[in-house]
Amino acid sequence: MTAKSGFVDDYLAYLLARASHLISSEFHVVVEASGLSLMAWRVMASLSGKDALSVGELADIVLAKQPTVTKLVGRMEEAGWVKRCDATHDKRQSLVSLTAAGRRKVKPLLALAQAHESQVTADIGAAEVAQLKRALERMIAMRG
Repeated sequence: MTAKSGFVDDYLAYLLARASHLISSEFHVVVEASGLSLMAWRVMASLSGKDALSVGELADIVLAKQPTVTKLVGRMEEAGWVKRCDATHDKRQSLVSLTAAGRRKVKPLLALAQAHESQVTADIGAAEVAQLKRALERMIAMRG
C-alpha cells in the first residue's frame, strides 16, 4: 500500500468513486459484449426480482435523468425486453417491468455480475464486505 500524501487519498467520496470506477469498468466489458448498453443493463438489473418500477424510480436507481430513462425504456420496449403499463393509482405514471425475453437476456449477466463481485471482494472477506455494504446502505438511506 502506498503512503497517503494528498487530500484525495483519504477523502471518502474520491475513494468510493475510484473503487466504483475500477470495479465497474471491468464488468462493463462483459455488459457491452452482451449487446446491452450500460444504462440498459442498469435498468434491467434494477428490474430483476421486482414486479415493476416507475420511470422515476428507475431514474433514481440508475443515476440518470428521467427523460433519458424514458427514452431508453421506449427503445427497450421496442426490443421486447421491457413493457410499460399505467400505474393503477396514477394513470400519468408508467410502470416498467421485464418481459420474459428481458429476463432471459439479463439472467446470465446477473450471474456474471455476482461472480465478478465475488472475485473482486475475495481478498477482503465476507464479513468485511457485508459490513461495507451495510454502511453504504445506511449512508444512501440517510441522504437518498
